[in-house]
Amino acid sequence: AGRAGAGAGLPPYHRRVGMVQELLRMVRQGRREEAGTLLQHLRQDLGMESTSLDDVLYRYASFRNLVDPITHDLIISLARYIHCPKPEADVLGAMEKLCRQLTYHLSPHSQCRRHRGLAKRKPQACLKAVLAGNPPDNTVDLSGIPLTSRDLERVTSYLQRCGEQVDSVELGFTGLTDDMVLQLLPALSTLPRLTTLALNGNRLTRALLRDLTDTLKDPSKFPNVTWIDLGNNVDIFSLPQPFLLSLRKRSPKQGHLPTILELGEGPGTGEEAREGTVGQDAGGSPVSLAKDHKGKAAVSQT
Repeated sequence: AGRAGAGAGLPPYHRRVGMVQELLRMVRQGRREEAGTLLQHLRQDLGMESTSLDDVLYRYASFRNLVDPITHDLIISLARYIHCPKPEADVLGAMEKLCRQLTYHLSPHSQCRRHRGLAKRKPQACLKAVLAGNPPDNTVDLSGIPLTSRDLERVTSYLQRCGEQVDSVELGFTGLTDDMVLQLLPALSTLPRLTTLALNGNRLTRALLRDLTDTLKDPSKFPNVTWIDLGNNVDIFSLPQPFLLSLRKRSPKQGHLPTILELGEGPGTGEEAREGTVGQDAGGSPVSLAKDHKGKAAVSQT
């Protein structure tokens, strides 16, 4: 029998976004203690229960292998505002902004589909439009389109036909299970120019991560991939060293993988390094930063 992964029910992002919205409602009502408890549940749902509250609040821990450093950073900032509020700061405004950022990051948001006027079409019409013609900007963006096993046959045929042009494949928030990704794996792993593969926001499990790690051990598979986004799935919370090392071997000149720097790494040390990837915007609110696969700073939606 095949592995369906967490095939039944809705993908976990539905539950997580609901928790963020409920947390914001509690904060607005002044129920800070209850909000702190709910934040703890959200941390556990995102695989952060192994980090102590001190680590979360003061960022003394090392989180090099995080699968989703942006979400982790936003959770850290929320914990600081809930447990260590500054009297002079606009705590409510800052937390509302952080919750908006978390909701955006944990929800489907295909920029490509919106720009191409596909956002209001039915899923099958969207799929047909995306798979028509050559991939724009060398990107196959199917994010947010619910896919079935039959749809994957069409996607596979398209990748085989246009594979020489594909640099990026976006499959986030498409309802994929472990078995569905395995169905696509032969076509995806042989794309000669593919650099980034997004599988976030689905129903994938650590069993698939093991399969991907084994696949990456073969240098002929995913020959140019620099990053595979597995965030916001069922129980994939950290990335094994063999997975990261395999990516590093494919891009030895690349300076940054999208993970938070450990203490003592990068241009700063001490407090600067401990502050990791959170900066301040003009209004003094935390801005979540992560290094994207090209080494540039990527700022989550405000």
